[in-house]
Amino acid sequence: MYNLKNAGILVVEDMAPMLALTKSILNILGFQDIYGATSGEEAFEVFQAKKPDLVITDWALGEMNGIDLTNKIRKDPKSVNPYVPIILMTGYSSIPRVEIARDGGITEFLVKPFMAKDLYARIVQVVEKPRQFVESGDFFGPDRRRRKNPGYAGTLKRESDDLTDEEKIMLIDLQDEVSKL
Repeated sequence: MYNLKNAGILVVEDMAPMLALTKSILNILGFQDIYGATSGEEAFEVFQAKKPDLVITDWALGEMNGIDLTNKIRKDPKSVNPYVPIILMTGYSSIPRVEIARDGGITEFLVKPFMAKDLYARIVQVVEKPRQFVESGDFFGPDRRRRKNPGYAGTLKRESDDLTDEEKIMLIDLQDEVSKL
């Protein structure tokens, strides 16, 4: 188990009992600097003032939801740390919701109700396997790709990337070689 006593964490949850429960779990896990907020607006103020190492936010918060908060943290020029890991906790677990969260710059996704070990697993994931940040068009956040293709040796990641004819031939040849393994 990690020593988390020097790590600051912000929990954003509009339901007081859930906020208290989450803070209690985090305290048991070893966090001492735990900050709470009940709205996205309040959360951004606390985020700016306390500069936490991790943010855990609910999806549904009112006017500024967890995705909006993430967008503000990631893209607002006043943000003190657009690279902070953000774990979204929500009762909405459908694939389209997960994709919206991923495309909104969330680092990890946690479905409610959750057990303490699930929350700890997301925190460990953030610590042990930090993801590179990507800025592309409207997106700024952790790289959305989790799987690495060990057979891939090039710089381009998608077949839809603009390739020269020579690169396309090289890619086809490489794919043929990999399929023979």
